[in-house]
Amino acid sequence: MNVTDSVKNKVKEIMDNDSVHDFNHVMRVYSNAQKICKREKADEKLVLCAALLHDIVSYPKSDKRSKMSSIESAKKSKIILKQYSFTNNEILVISDAIRDHSFSQNKTPKSIVGKILQDADRLDAIGAIGIARVFATGGSLKRPFYNIADPFCKTRTPDDKTWTVDHFYQKLLKLESLMNTKSGKMEAKKRTKVLKDFLKQLKLEI
Repeated sequence: MNVTDSVKNKVKEIMDNDSVHDFNHVMRVYSNAQKICKREKADEKLVLCAALLHDIVSYPKSDKRSKMSSIESAKKSKIILKQYSFTNNEILVISDAIRDHSFSQNKTPKSIVGKILQDADRLDAIGAIGIARVFATGGSLKRPFYNIADPFCKTRTPDDKTWTVDHFYQKLLKLESLMNTKSGKMEAKKRTKVLKDFLKQLKLEI
């Protein structure tokens, strides 16, 4: 068993999060990262291990510590990676990538490993799976789907802590322009079209 498979088994064993940040999410990010990594010619071992460990600590959105998830994941990743044959520099590259990947941290990663991880994670927030995840989160927090007076934020500032559809305007539709890699941007463009088509259809139905 190679080190990536070993880390994967470790993550699967210890992860216990909600449906939005579960092991299935980790594996989708892993798959996204793998595809981007091949096109960007980055170190696959480092990229994939970063993808596997990026949500090893994930506080619920309702938890005040939610914004600290990536920082805590980075700390825990160091402890886990020391059990394997990684150099100190490799551990630092992976943990820094994990620390900086989160949207809430508002950082652009410095390394290509970090840039790929951030893109891979953001791709899972858009497209069909992104729509499923945003409504799963809204449902778990008992938020209404939309503001009846202005569902699509035409005359008001988006507030995704109150209405689920607002999250499209507060975050999801912005992600395409924030992608780091060429291949990430290409895939984000396709997935953003899915978001826009969904909103157009929703407008017709409500």
